[in-house]
Amino acid sequence: MNTAAMQDRVRAGVPLAGAWGIEVLSFGEGLATLRLPAKDDLLRPGGTVSGPALMGLADVAMWVALLSLTEGRDESLTASLTITFLRPPPATAVLAEARVIKRGRTLSYGEVTLRAEGAAEPCAHVTTSWASLARR
Repeated sequence: MNTAAMQDRVRAGVPLAGAWGIEVLSFGEGLATLRLPAKDDLLRPGGTVSGPALMGLADVAMWVALLSLTEGRDESLTASLTITFLRPPPATAVLAEARVIKRGRTLSYGEVTLRAEGAAEPCAHVTTSWASLARR
């Protein structure tokens, strides 16, 4: 599956990702990098990207990392997601770098680092687990 096909898969599976303009930049072997463009309706008071937007981006990024291991088959659902906000991201695009740490038979575990585009330091760190719907 190429990046354009994965982008289509994501937007079909999570229509909100399309509404927000989330872009799949790269993926493969349990890794994924996505981009949330700057949009006024994703900001909170004070001009920073909202927590719900950051959590949504992280969730979609981990889904893409998992899809990269299943040739695009949807085999799991979010079981938990914990986010630690490290610093407020400015009103710019946000990048999400997702990594599957462990893919188990019934539960997979991963992490996502979020950073404002062009920033060196992360704005949030996410850990997440996913429950498998399919037997391997």
